[in-house]
Amino acid sequence: MSALVVVGYRAEALDQAAVEALAQNPAIRTLFGEPVALDQAGGFTVWRTGTVLAVLLGVWAMLTATRITRAEEDAGRWSLLLSGRITLAEAVRHHLGVLAVVPVLVGAATAAAMIAAGVEAKGSLLHGAGLAAVGLFFVALGGVTAQLLASRSAANGAAAAILVAGVLTRMVGDGVPALAWLRWLSPFGLVALTRPFDTDQGLPVSVLTITAVLLLALIGRLAARRDVDGAILTAAVGRPARTALLGSVPAFAVRRTMRPLAAWSTGIAAYFLLLGLIARSMTEFLVDNPQFATMAAQAGFPALGTVEGFAATLYALLAVPVGVFVAVRIAALAADENARRLTLLLAAPVTRLRLLAAEAAVAGCAALVLITVAGVAMWAGTATVHAGLGAGDALAGAWNVVPVVLLCWGVAVLALGWAPRAVAAIGALPAAGGFIWQVTADSIDAPSWIHALSPFAHLAAVPATAPAWPAAAVMVGIAAAGVIVGAVGYRRRDLCV
Repeated sequence: MSALVVVGYRAEALDQAAVEALAQNPAIRTLFGEPVALDQAGGFTVWRTGTVLAVLLGVWAMLTATRITRAEEDAGRWSLLLSGRITLAEAVRHHLGVLAVVPVLVGAATAAAMIAAGVEAKGSLLHGAGLAAVGLFFVALGGVTAQLLASRSAANGAAAAILVAGVLTRMVGDGVPALAWLRWLSPFGLVALTRPFDTDQGLPVSVLTITAVLLLALIGRLAARRDVDGAILTAAVGRPARTALLGSVPAFAVRRTMRPLAAWSTGIAAYFLLLGLIARSMTEFLVDNPQFATMAAQAGFPALGTVEGFAATLYALLAVPVGVFVAVRIAALAADENARRLTLLLAAPVTRLRLLAAEAAVAGCAALVLITVAGVAMWAGTATVHAGLGAGDALAGAWNVVPVVLLCWGVAVLALGWAPRAVAAIGALPAAGGFIWQVTADSIDAPSWIHALSPFAHLAAVPATAPAWPAAAVMVGIAAAGVIVGAVGYRRRDLCV
């Protein structure tokens, strides 16, 4: 992605007054980060893709760290290994030590690609070092939460909360000059403070790297203080049993979805509330500076000149987290099966289809709740600044992404039936993969049929325009077919495949 942006960059004749207005506008800084060195291909590339790549790498590192440590331990696959001479602390250190190499390779590859594309080596290397440091930090963070908490889901939830807080802290620090110091408290803010292709500051990335190294060192000590299958933080003993929502399979599906739904709702609500608060400032700036509106369109954010267009553009991003949420919830069913927690349940008078129907229905309803929360939060933000976005338009724009989310839902169920070990990755593909595909296609000005391969290409800009009902019907039909085929596969295959 970085190399494609460098290659596709075309220097624009930016007057000094316009650049100063861009740097001072709080909405632009909040949404895209502080504009730095936009007159250079490297600076524009970092501004456009830096935060996105850092977040993607952080999420991957965090989830992988918990999977190869806590998930393997919980599934009992480390039992034989740990019955020998190797200790739990050594096993954790070795696994995370290998994983820590991956972000370094990613950062080096990104820097090499940008240098090969023709930009300055110093800025490219600093940008690559920033990405490597972010990935290393979240490897360490996932490892720490895996030692502190007793399950992979709890460890993921804690690490994800810190990641979301880091993104929001960076946005506030960039958008409010008086709170710029907050960026020193966020891994994404520290990466932004390096300012590649401008002042090239090495101190922030050094601080982030040292923090990651200290966390990695802490992991070994934490692992040495707990038992196998144990945790540093344990649940209180002697509390009354919590038996609510344990009377049926659907009720239990609701029970185990409520906590992650609350966490995801909080993060999404905070993000879209912030977007609503900056909507008026953003649109006014782009109306006064159409040159930057064109640059934003090239970055995958078209039609930002009106509040309705701004909402429609940013709502498209909503499909990514909600689609991932649905895929993760369906993947939790596969994880329970793989850990043999469903064996006794399915030995009772509970059919697989009944279990799948309950889990899939609750996951789908939870996704609709998340979408509604985003719409309400956006409306509340725009109402606060009198931006003129009605509640009906806000909800219509949010619900416009339902077909893409349903695609993730259907593909995740399909994967559960036929590829149960890759449910999360396959289920998230229509949203996360589709968005990256669209951005890449925009970057290289690909032919229309290339654009059409992304489901985002078939979403109308609601509420600025009417919904694209035919395209939505096709996506819903594909999702329904995926559910049917996945249910057939789930019913016919063996358990724990």
